[in-house]
Amino acid sequence: MSNKIWPPPPSNNPYEYLKIHHNPNDTLTRNLVDPHTSPSSNTTLPINVLTKDLTINQSHQTWLRLFLPKNSTNPNQNNKLPLIIFFHGGGFILLSAASTIFHDFCVELADTVEAVVASVEYRLAPEHRLPAAYDDAMEALTFIKSSEDEWLQNYVDFSTCYLMGNSAGATIAYNAGPMCNLKKVNDFEPLKIQGLILSQPFFGGTQRSESELRLENDPVLPLSVGDLMWELALPIGVDRDHKYGNLTAENDLDEKFDKIKDQGWRVLVSGNGGDPLVDRYKELVELMEKKGVEIVKDFEEEGFHGIEFFEPSKAKKLIGLVKGFISSFVV
Repeated sequence: MSNKIWPPPPSNNPYEYLKIHHNPNDTLTRNLVDPHTSPSSNTTLPINVLTKDLTINQSHQTWLRLFLPKNSTNPNQNNKLPLIIFFHGGGFILLSAASTIFHDFCVELADTVEAVVASVEYRLAPEHRLPAAYDDAMEALTFIKSSEDEWLQNYVDFSTCYLMGNSAGATIAYNAGPMCNLKKVNDFEPLKIQGLILSQPFFGGTQRSESELRLENDPVLPLSVGDLMWELALPIGVDRDHKYGNLTAENDLDEKFDKIKDQGWRVLVSGNGGDPLVDRYKELVELMEKKGVEIVKDFEEEGFHGIEFFEPSKAKKLIGLVKGFISSFVV
């Protein structure tokens, strides 16, 4: 959790800030320093969590990194574990499930919550613009529910599954959730989703929120950087009011929230007052609460976007919150 790749040095140019170059063929040259960690399932190593990668779609180069608490492999341990399907952040355009900051976070998440974590490597924009990441999330759920992998088969309680993400990853979890919620429940059996865990979800819109205006020059997520991320992530020719990014742009929003309520899903939303996005995810909470969705919210006045990846105490707090959220369901 100590690998500090973000934020880069301040810059008035969002391309310089993100260390990217947008090529004429709609690809990115990414120069951001992004240390990666390889998985290890060697039980003789002094590690608390075993990890391995599973291919989802070879042609899309999508895969899962599984995190399994080593003590759960003890023959005397017969209890199966909850499953957390995790989507990493990076504005839809950067970073990976193998990025050390996300790998380390998922290790601590699996160890502390005592859950199997499946971190999804999805396609990045602009090479694969939205809804590619949302489609990859859905494909990951289909893969998990039908996989014959021994870790998933032997150690996972498929009836206790949560979709989780931070920043853009939280937006992916949110979009995967309502999307699969509109399908027949048995489409994902034996996988049963119990709710969403959203840390600082990344939503947008052409009309500025108060927090965006107040924190326009935020050193971690300046407004110009968020705008550029949306420009590169959304389909060519649409603006930030498109349904893939604007929370309120969907015509069937009330229907989705009704279905979330009817299926008994619970939603945890966490965030910080120093995040330019805070007003947008507070709006999500308000809309869900009006529809009667069971919400657990945790907002701190202080703190910046992505704080849990750079301050270990904040990571521990968030993971502790997740543990309480999940264990309150498990009986």
